[in-house]
Amino acid sequence: MPHMSRSIALPFRHLFAFALSIFVAHDASAGDAWWQVAQHLQPAGSIDLTPHGTQPGLANDLQVSDQCASCHSANNASERAFRPYSSWSGSMMANATRDPLFWAALDVANKDFPGAGDFCLRCHTPRGWLEGRVVKPGFNPLPGTPEQGANGCLLVGQYDSPDDLNSDFGGLTCHFCHRMMPTGPLGEPGYTENANIWVDDAPCANTGDFEPCRRGPYDYPGGGGAPPHPWVYSEYHVQSEMCGTCHNVTSPDTDKGPLKTLKLANGTDTGIPFPIERTFAEWQRSAYPAMTEKQCQDCHMPQSEDPNASACSFGGNRAGNLGVHEFVGGNTWIPAIIKGQYAAGLESAGPERAATYDQTIQWARDLLATAAVVDATLQSYTPPGAGTGSMSVRVSVTNNSGHKLPSGYGEGRRMWLNLQVRDANGGLVHESAGYDPTTGVLAQDAQARVYEVLQGIHDHNGSGSCDVDDASGKPMFHFVLNDCIAKDNRIPPLGFKPATVADPNAYEVGPVPAGLYPETTPGSGVLVNYDTVDYTIAVPVGTVGPLTATARLYYQTASKEYIEFLRDEAVANGTQGENLMCSGAAARPFDVGPQGKTRGQYMYDLWSGKEFGDRVFTDGFDGPLMQGYGKSPPELIGYDAVTTTP
Repeated sequence: MPHMSRSIALPFRHLFAFALSIFVAHDASAGDAWWQVAQHLQPAGSIDLTPHGTQPGLANDLQVSDQCASCHSANNASERAFRPYSSWSGSMMANATRDPLFWAALDVANKDFPGAGDFCLRCHTPRGWLEGRVVKPGFNPLPGTPEQGANGCLLVGQYDSPDDLNSDFGGLTCHFCHRMMPTGPLGEPGYTENANIWVDDAPCANTGDFEPCRRGPYDYPGGGGAPPHPWVYSEYHVQSEMCGTCHNVTSPDTDKGPLKTLKLANGTDTGIPFPIERTFAEWQRSAYPAMTEKQCQDCHMPQSEDPNASACSFGGNRAGNLGVHEFVGGNTWIPAIIKGQYAAGLESAGPERAATYDQTIQWARDLLATAAVVDATLQSYTPPGAGTGSMSVRVSVTNNSGHKLPSGYGEGRRMWLNLQVRDANGGLVHESAGYDPTTGVLAQDAQARVYEVLQGIHDHNGSGSCDVDDASGKPMFHFVLNDCIAKDNRIPPLGFKPATVADPNAYEVGPVPAGLYPETTPGSGVLVNYDTVDYTIAVPVGTVGPLTATARLYYQTASKEYIEFLRDEAVANGTQGENLMCSGAAARPFDVGPQGKTRGQYMYDLWSGKEFGDRVFTDGFDGPLMQGYGKSPPELIGYDAVTTTP
């Protein structure tokens, strides 16, 4: 039997006792022991928010990604588009621990349920979490308090630290993903949610090396062309189930059961762990699992067709057989912020880092352009005469992605149809869902179509229904506390059949309200993968034709309401500025990131900063150009137009 890490083989209660005995031996006072502080951290006593999968205390620590860069990074600009390290390094996977939006949301989660950061940081910094620098101790006790651990204060390095041994800010590292296993070391079942991941911690039996294998989708029969490090073929690495480990998120499944369960509009508790994000489940219930080459990796790690494609500096040609580590979705805003705020420090390890963020942004735009098709048709038109005329336009949006559109983390994320009707001179006659880029306000007119999921807290305001606004009418975004869904009109993927034997009422992923999307065939249970919107436009007297109606579909990472909520929660909760909150922790104070600001305020300032090109004046002189990032600028997915006859 292969040797296993003690932290994997032992049940958590034994690991807990072992860590406790070490801590007490190390410090008889045990004044900072996390298990003592947990009594006031968690209202119900000590609750383990992350009891499943591999626990902290690996026998073989995760190697950092910069160690992989020596072979797997680009030597020139042309190789940047296919080498694994250089395509990964600009992605949100590589920067999950640098994302300022994540940190602002983490502070809200920790205030809503103390210690919730343990749940969040497990996926965003697997190296820091598995090595015991969050809440759970590894085999060596850490200084500081559990509050600081849940806040991310005990992590090594800072936001702009290179991805080396001195940093936990390298996101989902190469070594982490390539040590993931489909089942546990003793055959324990695998998981497809909440980062409940099994990590290989045994010596590599395939190569005889002491350290664990690097797992991947390549085999080397007879050893020909094999890499110089331990390796083993892994079918799991080309399966969507691997992605599902982080891209299905439910309310934490604690050692005492789910933290929150889903309630229906009438308050009925379904008993189902509350579905926060269900991208993998959406794909599972679509037509794509039955198709060949329709795994998550086929869209998010497309094969490089570059004739010179290679995985490493001394490897053979991989053209058409090398999954590019793009990992992009629709997020173009946060990579730009990370580049602007942290790339200068990151480039100390290599001059290519800033360029990888630009590459990621372009890849995300390219993918968005394939996500949907917009079609506009003129249904009727009555020109204005002595009285007002009328125009009827039908717009359909077809989802080409493998999951709902949009998908993923729902708070503040949205997509909308903008319809503009212009006269023969280009004058605006009518607009639905107009967006003001200077304020970030999206007009919510009666005909506006906004695709989003709105999760809330049932009866929060005494309404007896799913409340998504607080008592003052401001939108709430408490993903740790949410227990109901007020709206989910996101467009289903092809062949979407939300009901299953285990979930016959489609509570987990179905539209809200139910019946929002019709079945392709009555009784089939399969929903259409498109939405149809009919617009009726009044045409004022004197309008000069022909009229052109243009429908544009936009995607936005974060709404104004969400950004303002994060800022306001920091104030309402009395959240400290980051350096003060983390005072006494290693490497503090930071000289990048929020520093003296709260994370919520920092995120708001990034959102509300001046646009590129705006002049600022300092001490009466014309200062430098501001490095503004825009208010989560909407990305155009697609459009179509239709014109009347004169």
